[in-house]
Amino acid sequence: MRPDILFPLFADISTVSGVGPRSAELLEKAMGRRIRDVALTPPSGLVERKRLPAISGAIDGEMVILKVKVETHKPGATRRLPYRVFVSDETGQLELTFFHARPNYLRRILPEGATIVISGKIEHFRGQPQMTHPDYVLPEKSSDQIPEFETIFPLTSGLSQKMAQKAVVGALSNCPELPEWLDPNMVQKNNWPSWLVALQHLHAPTSKIETSEDTVHRNRLAYDELLARQLALALAREHTRTKNGRSFEGKGEYTQEVLEGAPFKPTDAQSRTFEEIKTDLSAPTRMARLLQGDVGAGKTFVAALAAAHVCEAGSQVAIMAPTEILARQHKVSLEAFLAPANLSVEALTGRDTGKQRAAILSGLADGHIDVLCGTHALFQEHVEFANLGLAIIDEQHRFGVRDRLRLSQKGQKPDILVMTATPIPRTLALTSYGDMDISRLDEKPMGRKPIDTRIVPVEKIQAVIDGLERILDKGEQVYWVCPLVEDSEILDLASAEERFRHLTARFGDRVGLLHGRLNAREKEAIAEGFKRGQYDILIATTVIEVGVDAPGATVMVIEHAERFGLAQLHQLRGRVGRNDKQSSCILLYKGPLGVNAKARLEIMRETEDGFLIAEKDWSLRGSGDLLGSRQSGMPAYKLANLDKHKSLLETAVTDARLLASTDPKLQSDRGKAVLNLLYLFEQDIGVKLMNSG
Repeated sequence: MRPDILFPLFADISTVSGVGPRSAELLEKAMGRRIRDVALTPPSGLVERKRLPAISGAIDGEMVILKVKVETHKPGATRRLPYRVFVSDETGQLELTFFHARPNYLRRILPEGATIVISGKIEHFRGQPQMTHPDYVLPEKSSDQIPEFETIFPLTSGLSQKMAQKAVVGALSNCPELPEWLDPNMVQKNNWPSWLVALQHLHAPTSKIETSEDTVHRNRLAYDELLARQLALALAREHTRTKNGRSFEGKGEYTQEVLEGAPFKPTDAQSRTFEEIKTDLSAPTRMARLLQGDVGAGKTFVAALAAAHVCEAGSQVAIMAPTEILARQHKVSLEAFLAPANLSVEALTGRDTGKQRAAILSGLADGHIDVLCGTHALFQEHVEFANLGLAIIDEQHRFGVRDRLRLSQKGQKPDILVMTATPIPRTLALTSYGDMDISRLDEKPMGRKPIDTRIVPVEKIQAVIDGLERILDKGEQVYWVCPLVEDSEILDLASAEERFRHLTARFGDRVGLLHGRLNAREKEAIAEGFKRGQYDILIATTVIEVGVDAPGATVMVIEHAERFGLAQLHQLRGRVGRNDKQSSCILLYKGPLGVNAKARLEIMRETEDGFLIAEKDWSLRGSGDLLGSRQSGMPAYKLANLDKHKSLLETAVTDARLLASTDPKLQSDRGKAVLNLLYLFEQDIGVKLMNSG
């Protein structure tokens, strides 16, 4: 249950004086519906108002405060025309402009002959200074009510700054002082104010410097938010580790058979990561590990070794993939790797129906199937395992901590291994996978040649197409990636369908087309046809980024490469270079290139190290972009900025893990205070786990 002290923070914003139901609806769109949402939304900017002694000193675009005398009112000839009021001082005249004016109201606040104080933005039109809709119009005696510094907040259509500011002031007045949840030494060392003082300061800066993201009050609030997230992850991690798991022990005969039957010698990285996984599997506690494999580093083989280890101990393995194509490819790959150990591998997807489906489900329940590959439906439908010991989740960015915990609590509560071929910067890995241990596959298999990456202007596209003849004559295959599925008049980008028509005219039925609008069966048929050599060229959208595996492909052409992110370019390039032949990647770009686009393409030419590329991507694009759609499932922060607060995150990870291990039930004085923090930032999944025992 949420602590009583926090109830005021979770009240509806309409309970604040002066905020009606209509304003509450608008505030909900801009900041959130509850008092905590509004209070925790940082200002989006600051208005600095200059007190000027005279109109003549006003510069275009400045926000000013002026003392003036009202001269005359000039209503527009119709309601549509602006209502103008002329004011002046000893140095000149200023025109105040109002649209959709209420004349009676304006005559009341701007009586002719009165001396008043106004504030707003100065603009010059035909040499005449103007101010449209002044922010403030007050009697001379009330001039001190106009702030020289004023925060501005995110708005939505219909919501004014005045309404937003009123809501923030009201929300702050309803925020209680909460017991200190930070370590006193840390507060003292950083000279941090209390949570409430920091929040009040955030919304009422006294200078432009105080609005930056590295002030003491902003750092304090950012740390609170980071700590709440990391503590939830740390409690989840502690919950998993202290739950009795199963110890998967064996003589290692199955893994030895897999190693001896493999067509290659494992890399040092593969051997190291398997040892880390094996140690977890053999321990009596439950495993929760992330395996980050760079493109082509051999994650599937490590997964096969882990599966062999668990199967030798008498348990079953489930492998969950994001698409049916990938699930069926896992079946083919794992069948080959696990055949020497006589282990049975099956795939179960939406296309398996009737007797075929019944046979698979029966074999699974009886324990005849050792490894089952499928999509997330494996854990949602009536799929019963005889003895599930290990769940492997591949390429599932949206599979967050809650889903991992839900899965770990199903059936026999399996150990969990999450795999991704998207190298993630260390900071983001901590942010999203802080509940897991992390292994890195950072070597390519022996015999793989570096991919020759070239940056080519789109004007030379014909030369690239001519060069494909030589590639096809050698019996090799080509991927050609386009950003759009069909022609668009709005975006001047090559579409997959147009490129397909163009290349089919040259190469005939040797060209295939694969895009996201095809159904699962059509996609699989085309991907399989390319793999078997039915097509020499595969025109595709980024649907091939993960999952289409054709070892015979040696050339990757990416059209409009400047439109793709670094991580995506790296993933696409990783579709080639999977054999011992020389592979190449051609990045076709349309100039002129922006600074970032040029930097991205240069990085691709310089390195194939996915982890280095991930860090470079971070520095080029910033965490906001990385935490957006590409890395969906990653948390969004209101107060913390990972670009600015990286060092705070590192400290929060250490702090949270120490607290979770020394006080897992949060029963100490600090632990009880930290409960408020978890609920305040809605990270109470940690509390639910703690209480579930």
